[in-house]
Amino acid sequence: MIGVLIVVTTLVILFFIVFQKRKNQLLLDQIMQQQAFEAELSNAQTEIQEQTLKNIGWELHDNVGQLLAAASMQLNILKTKLNTEAQDNFSEASDFVKQSLKEVRMLSRSLNNEVVLNIGFEQSITNELNRLKKMRFASAELHVKGEVIPFNNKKHEIIIFRILQEFFSNTVKYSDAKNLAVILNYEQDKLVIKATDDGKGFNSETVEKGSGLLNMKSRAELINTNFSLQSNPGEGVKLQLEYPLNQPV
Repeated sequence: MIGVLIVVTTLVILFFIVFQKRKNQLLLDQIMQQQAFEAELSNAQTEIQEQTLKNIGWELHDNVGQLLAAASMQLNILKTKLNTEAQDNFSEASDFVKQSLKEVRMLSRSLNNEVVLNIGFEQSITNELNRLKKMRFASAELHVKGEVIPFNNKKHEIIIFRILQEFFSNTVKYSDAKNLAVILNYEQDKLVIKATDDGKGFNSETVEKGSGLLNMKSRAELINTNFSLQSNPGEGVKLQLEYPLNQPV
């Protein structure tokens, strides 16, 4: 009788252990499937966003750019028909149109990922900072530390650049900052990126999580990059990204 009880108890324990392992495996499979689905969804959203930006870039270059170029030509023609005093006043308007044309072309290039890849990661950031500096900043500088290591996956290069663009956009819209800085620190196995502004900042505990912040975070997660955005009122905003450089293509 005792032997039978021991056998039954052992079988019950074994059944429970097997059942628990099976349950845990099913839960793990479910979590992995959910993570894979979310990764595919984020990737699809990123691809759509990139195509949208590319289309906007084309529209700016081909349509708005051509209109501004035509306006510049017409102004130059009209300028020759004015007296000397009027030409001086007319020159300022003509210069504004030419500068606007230049800004539109620079912006259109920054929205096209093929152009970004062609001119390179560091130069693309420098071009963006130069454009922003002309708009409103006293300084907007890029500093590179360590030996530059190329990205294995060029899509990741574009994604990080878009995260920085989103940070720049938020700085322009909300920060009232005068200075903007980006540091690229190439370490042996990772790239540490720090972007800062000296604006009015915000309370990171209570700030509403808008689409810009969520977009930056989801893009970082998509490429296995540690994401940190910190701020306090009156202390500006600090973005830090840690990107593993040994990721496969």
